[in-house]
Amino acid sequence: MEEIVIDGSNTILGRLASHVAKLLLEGNKVVILNSEKIAVSGDPSKLIQFYKDTVLNVKTHYSHKWRPKRARSPSRLVKKTVAGMLPKNNKKGEDALKRLKVYVGIPKEYKNKQPIKLQFTVDKLGGKFTTLQVIAENMGWKVGAVE
Repeated sequence: MEEIVIDGSNTILGRLASHVAKLLLEGNKVVILNSEKIAVSGDPSKLIQFYKDTVLNVKTHYSHKWRPKRARSPSRLVKKTVAGMLPKNNKKGEDALKRLKVYVGIPKEYKNKQPIKLQFTVDKLGGKFTTLQVIAENMGWKVGAVE
């Protein structure tokens, strides 16, 4: 099993997630750095509203204190996106997801490693986009300053 370190800066979320899912199913360990700089294509105001509606709004008959807690950090949003592209309800998908690590910024143990820069960048997008950091902060992510 090979460990592949990927830099997520200015990379499109969906294309990155599908590429990472394929690498995980092949048996590789994948580490994604700078998850807060990953881009999501579309109108920023509509994207923020979409994430707030789909991720945060959970209707329940119980008190709001007991409702499910949802991911707000960019690293958890990326991990959930990749998980959606892996097989569900079987061991292969579970094992693949365990081989994925996603970080906000660059941790000390990966400072010396040279990460791979994927070709799915914002430069080829040509339209509107926003980063996961902006979306996460609008959803209530508390950590604003990233190294």
